[in-house]
Amino acid sequence: MTRKLLALSLLLSVFTLIFSNSTLAAGSDEDKTSFIMHHVVDSHEWHFVTFGDTHVTLPLPVIVYSADRGLEFFKSSDFQNHETHKFGKEYAYEGYFIDDHDHLGRVDGASFIDFSITKNVVMMFIVLFLVAYLALSAANHYKKNGPVAPKGAAAILEPIIIFVRDEIAQKSIGPKYKKFVPYLITLFLFVWFGNLLGLIPGAANMTGNIAVTMVLAVLTFIITNVNGNKEYWKHIFMTPGVPPLMLLIIVPVEIIGLFTKPFALMVRLFVAITAGHIVILGFIALAFIFESITIGVVSTVMVTFINIIELLVATIQAYVFTLFSAMYIGSAVAEHAHDDHH
Repeated sequence: MTRKLLALSLLLSVFTLIFSNSTLAAGSDEDKTSFIMHHVVDSHEWHFVTFGDTHVTLPLPVIVYSADRGLEFFKSSDFQNHETHKFGKEYAYEGYFIDDHDHLGRVDGASFIDFSITKNVVMMFIVLFLVAYLALSAANHYKKNGPVAPKGAAAILEPIIIFVRDEIAQKSIGPKYKKFVPYLITLFLFVWFGNLLGLIPGAANMTGNIAVTMVLAVLTFIITNVNGNKEYWKHIFMTPGVPPLMLLIIVPVEIIGLFTKPFALMVRLFVAITAGHIVILGFIALAFIFESITIGVVSTVMVTFINIIELLVATIQAYVFTLFSAMYIGSAVAEHAHDDHH
């Protein structure tokens, strides 16, 4: 297992160096770190690699709606220089432009709604398709063969499903855990696959996007509070055993706590994944900044080592996000028995 993990990490490191080298070779000597933020942030096009003056990219749909012009469809390549592949206001098309920071704008300054399919959205569709495909394949396996030894997709998913059900849902939620198992399994798989695929050179940093982690945290927040029982809400607004005057302090703190929990979920995943990507790309950039073979060798070793850690972090962060979600749900549905003298 250790050898396979090391081999995978080394493979990821080599591909990352190749992709970075190809991209930097086409750029100016003055800017050897721009590819770091290019990988971390979202984009209206999917840039894979640059060989010389050839940019290997996937133009993505740009969909906008405005009150005066209605729904309009474009592609990202309409808004860029076709030789340098740079965006800018000078390359405006049909009254719209994408600026240097990859933000869509309108020349006349009028308001509009952006429904564009960006790189992270495409990545999200890929992850959703992968999760759905594996889940349906595993379900069909058991439907055709009954309760037999798992094969294929079933062999991949069964240990994960059993682990999430028994070690996370049942232990954190209690007797009412079955109702929430489908959500927790889906959550774990979505975050896990998103983390792992994000480590592939040229892939999108989906779970390192705070909008994605925010939506996941909001889902947990909604499920937790919609299913909260009487005891849960009583503990927030009429905390047992607290003097009436102290409730003036305790109740606001409890209300704030309702929102700090999903906020912590959101930030934890976002920071852990983004920081890992930046550290890996930062070490790669050192080789091009110093233009030294020695630094290049050291960077390769460090990137390989950090990739091993990132493979583990990808799994740990999926586990932590799912575990804390289950704990929050468990605190909302738990039945608290109080003796009369309390």
